[in-house]
Amino acid sequence: MRRWPLYGGGLALLQAGLLAGCDRTPEVPAPPPATNAVSPVITTPAPQGPERLILAFGDSLYAGYGLDRGQSLPDALQNRLRKDGINATIVNAGVSGDTSAAGRQRFAFALDNLKRKPDLILLGLGGNDVLRQISPAETRANMTAMMDEAKRRGIPVMLTGMMAPPNLGPEYSSQFNGIWTDLAKAYHATLYPFILDGVIGDAALMQADHVHPNRTGVDRITARVAPLVESALGRSQ
Repeated sequence: MRRWPLYGGGLALLQAGLLAGCDRTPEVPAPPPATNAVSPVITTPAPQGPERLILAFGDSLYAGYGLDRGQSLPDALQNRLRKDGINATIVNAGVSGDTSAAGRQRFAFALDNLKRKPDLILLGLGGNDVLRQISPAETRANMTAMMDEAKRRGIPVMLTGMMAPPNLGPEYSSQFNGIWTDLAKAYHATLYPFILDGVIGDAALMQADHVHPNRTGVDRITARVAPLVESALGRSQ
């Protein structure tokens, strides 16, 4: 992947606590009320056709950290899908600072509080595990538990993967980076290997923290991810 030195720099900034406002410990309190998992602001009218309900479940990269309301990745994806003629409603269940452990705790709760079973889950966690240098084995176990829950409920999943910066060493990076491809193969899930590919390291596409995309960066990610989401929705029919 590209421009890893800047990714490592962003990691150091976060570990220094400059973004402590979006940091959380894995020992999280009880899940938030269902009203916290709401559909994003609608800026593109829904086209004709059956509604395709998608749960976007992740961390700050889904929650829209540092962006105005209506500018998050789930918002942009919903707009793109609707412009492409798909009557998509994306429920944004992104929580800034969530580790895979925190996500695992609230995953079933988020699914239970949707109006119906979603047609697709977008699952994007792992970035905060890297920041905390959590054992890849623990991350894998948490992600596997969520994939098992989705499989039990008969819901297809699309993974947006994360990668470890090389300054954590080849052993950690190899163990961590392999989680996403292994899960995609084991559960026949759609995979976008690295959510920040083509964005991280480009100052024109990133916020000042060098970790979160700005609105232009979100648009770049959306352009790459949307075709895979459309394909995954097609297979879920």
